[in-house]
Amino acid sequence: MNDSSTEDISVVSIMGPTASGKTGLAIELANILDAEVISVDSALIYKHMNIGTAKPDKEEQEGVIHHLLDIIEPEQAYSVAEFRNDCVSLIHDISARGKLPILAGGTMMYFNALVRGLSKLPESDPDVRGKIQSEIKELGLEKLHAQLSEIDPFSGLRIHANDTQRITRALEVYRISGKTMTALQAENDTVSGIKFKQFSIMPTNREVLHKRIESRFDIMLNNGFEHEVEALRARGTLNLDMPSMRCVGYRQMWQYLDGQFDANEMRERGIIATRQLAKRQITWLRGWDEVTQLETNAVDNIDIIIKNLGS
Repeated sequence: MNDSSTEDISVVSIMGPTASGKTGLAIELANILDAEVISVDSALIYKHMNIGTAKPDKEEQEGVIHHLLDIIEPEQAYSVAEFRNDCVSLIHDISARGKLPILAGGTMMYFNALVRGLSKLPESDPDVRGKIQSEIKELGLEKLHAQLSEIDPFSGLRIHANDTQRITRALEVYRISGKTMTALQAENDTVSGIKFKQFSIMPTNREVLHKRIESRFDIMLNNGFEHEVEALRARGTLNLDMPSMRCVGYRQMWQYLDGQFDANEMRERGIIATRQLAKRQITWLRGWDEVTQLETNAVDNIDIIIKNLGS
């Protein structure tokens, strides 16, 4: 979708790995500049999932309008294309009201769709998808991942060997279109009329980030994360294959409540999964263009952003 009807709108993007301080920085900046925050987080979209997603609470949101929080039920799906459409619409609306849009989050696929464009992938075909799923049952996921790696080496590296959903989709795209997902993603449909001022925040010392992740997970546990997941399970409509329950921490807590391991192992697995997420986010950001690096907790982060806005 090419939006050429508006002159360039300035948008601040605050990206970074989980637990790096994105939310706090975005709220502080929004208060100073009378701005509005758009969440760029695939976990914060879900209602009833507050503790395990570290969703900004009412106190944190006070005085700052937040968008794309609590927009769907955990049973519902929300695509990258839907996010992009919603986000672009919000950017135009916020700007038209004379406010600065601030994008804050760590879902790099969302940022990628906004900044680099959305690839024109074919719609899902039930017959093709069903055949791939049958092959997975018959041959095993490992062989299908190997098949994908041969067809599309980049997707093979990018997609984890245990990620059934993404392996299936990548193979489906190839079988429908005759083109690899990597090739199609290079033919992006970009958004025009928006100028992204991009900032990445994280600690220089990786160990600092690991400690922040561990501390935040413990805070979640102390704040009733177990009860939150118990309530989600009690709905009777959710399972671990749903995108909402693949959010880090939720799967591990669910498995603990199933009796698969004890509380100590649940905590350890949850922290490890969060660290792995942070590592993937950092890998994305290393290949990102035109981004200003910020240090977590640095006293001059706001000054750096404001200075860059004026340039």
